[in-house]
Amino acid sequence: QVQLVESGGGLVLAGGSLRLSCAASGRTFSSYAMGWFRQAPGKEREFVAAINWDLGTYYADSVKGRFTISRDNAKNTVYLQMNSLQPEDTAVYYCAAGRGFSKSDIRSYAYWGQGTRVTVSS
Repeated sequence: QVQLVESGGGLVLAGGSLRLSCAASGRTFSSYAMGWFRQAPGKEREFVAAINWDLGTYYADSVKGRFTISRDNAKNTVYLQMNSLQPEDTAVYYCAAGRGFSKSDIRSYAYWGQGTRVTVSS
């Protein structure tokens, strides 16, 4: 069992930055792939970024070059550094842990946090 708690969301102006954190419980954190997904009002939850147990990273095209995912296994924490934020990045951001093959597929993740809201104003 893995429990995930996100933090770091908030209100930011377009062009600004935020860093999201996701703290995980459990001794096996380092063996999981960790992902960030987001869900905007009226839209389906979509993949943002993932980092595998071997530190391989994956990004949605819409965030490549602006967002960076990282993990600190000693702290059981995964981060999402978000730069050059735009209004279309406004969403609730969810952290997830899983061992599925496809890192961008929601079905690859068994554990989910409650989400943290990010609002980008123009």
